[in-house]
Amino acid sequence: MNRKLRMGMVGGGHDAFIGAIHRLAALMDNQIELVCGCFSINPEISIASGKSYYLPDKRIYTSYQEMIEKEAKLPEGERMDFVTIVTPNFVHFGPAMMALENGFHLVIDKPITFTLEEAKELKAKVEETGLTLALTHTYSGYPAVKEARERIRRGDFGKIRKVIVEYTQGWLSAKQEDMGNLQASWRTDPKRSGKAGCMGDIGTHAHHLAEYVTGLKTVEICADLNVFVPGRQLDDDGAALLRFDNGARGVLIATQIAAGEENALKIRVYGELGGCEWCQHEPNTLLVKWADRPTEIVRTGNAYMSYAAKLNTRTPGGHPEGYLEAFANIYRNFALAVRAKMTGTEPKPEWLDFPTVEDGIRGMQFIETVVESGYNNEKKWIDFRL
Repeated sequence: MNRKLRMGMVGGGHDAFIGAIHRLAALMDNQIELVCGCFSINPEISIASGKSYYLPDKRIYTSYQEMIEKEAKLPEGERMDFVTIVTPNFVHFGPAMMALENGFHLVIDKPITFTLEEAKELKAKVEETGLTLALTHTYSGYPAVKEARERIRRGDFGKIRKVIVEYTQGWLSAKQEDMGNLQASWRTDPKRSGKAGCMGDIGTHAHHLAEYVTGLKTVEICADLNVFVPGRQLDDDGAALLRFDNGARGVLIATQIAAGEENALKIRVYGELGGCEWCQHEPNTLLVKWADRPTEIVRTGNAYMSYAAKLNTRTPGGHPEGYLEAFANIYRNFALAVRAKMTGTEPKPEWLDFPTVEDGIRGMQFIETVVESGYNNEKKWIDFRL
């Protein structure tokens, strides 16, 4: 198949933040091109956005239903190959299910759906159709994160005992949803965001990162959820104790009212022999710690990195890579896996290194479990096993 994959987009108009990130990431490796989209529920914004992306008028749609129906009728050599969904949470399931029913692969921004039940329906449809679904848990795309995962997987630190992951932001310290902030307005609205606020928005990222890096699965959660800003409908702060399937214990902190913090995602993992630490504010550095010798500073882009880390690194050591490149790694791996499927070949294992519908279900289960525990004064430890 000597061409780029053709992407259609639902959401991501010129007034949206995450849509631009998705487009930059998808196009970075020259594997994908944007060919169509419904970029907003507002027809005027969708049309204006599509024109600003230099799409032909006939490929700019005013509803996702129209887009999927018309694209499905186009010749195979013209229609889109997959749909990227970058809408608020409550508009994930409808276009995702319709895309799968019409034979299109999927990329969905996290969390995967509005409810756990919807996520399970999507999984059943993915299994029925054999199509590919990628979920953009961005932070699993960083080379240093993949390096940490490889070192844990090969047993460098012995049996893992402790996992500490924190995601602290301060942008919701004031009631931004009442100040015209569109990002805040839907994220704090249970009708559009779901039953969790901070924990659904960034807590799911922290939880996915903990499981991705360690390879462990959460089996029980004890949570505390808080609403600090008066009048806010959903949690803006929380913490959870985690029990993992190997007996390890974890602590997860997620807050959006840590005034002065930007996007301080950090994970520390400790085993019997040593541990590692990674922080998104310094994404190209992995600290490797030992019980019997000094801490090592591991830097991406160097020859000593693992194969997985090298494969997801674009520049030589000392040339910073960050959020966009991590995002692009998910799109590139997804594109390679889809291309293999479309040509009837077996994808290489490294191409399948992206979050899937299974991660989406675990994310929704995390939200369900954290909310159940956080607001339950009688039973705090809740079983997480699916």
